[in-house]
Amino acid sequence: MLIHGQCHCGNISFELSWNPDPVEIPARKCDCSFCMKHGGVWTSNPQSSLIVSIGEPEAVSLYEFGTRTAQFQVCSRCGVVPLATCRIDGRLYAVVSCNAMQDIDPSLIRPAVASFGAENVEGRLARRARNWIGDVRFSDRMR
Repeated sequence: MLIHGQCHCGNISFELSWNPDPVEIPARKCDCSFCMKHGGVWTSNPQSSLIVSIGEPEAVSLYEFGTRTAQFQVCSRCGVVPLATCRIDGRLYAVVSCNAMQDIDPSLIRPAVASFGAENVEGRLARRARNWIGDVRFSDRMR
């Protein structure tokens, strides 16, 4: 299934090729202070591929906090965060915001609260390498 998504103004957009077609889309409602403040609900499928397009690169801010192991791609024009990335051993991984997905049947999305505050950095990176999207390309520039 090809899932399209974007920030509110369309400056940051993505195409997520979800393989195989999902019966449901697991969604993590992270309980960290950043995700709580902006309503972050994230999904990923390690068998999927992601292509990210950025219309105006100068209108994208990268936000890091806590362990500084993930970069939240924030559109400076509309304030939406459609994805987060993490580089592990030279490979780029990503999660996408369920809130930024378009034309998706909402009944497919299965949100559950996720708490990662007790993880150490090594455990966090290992979890991301197992669960995040590992085939990530930026069509307009590399991150």
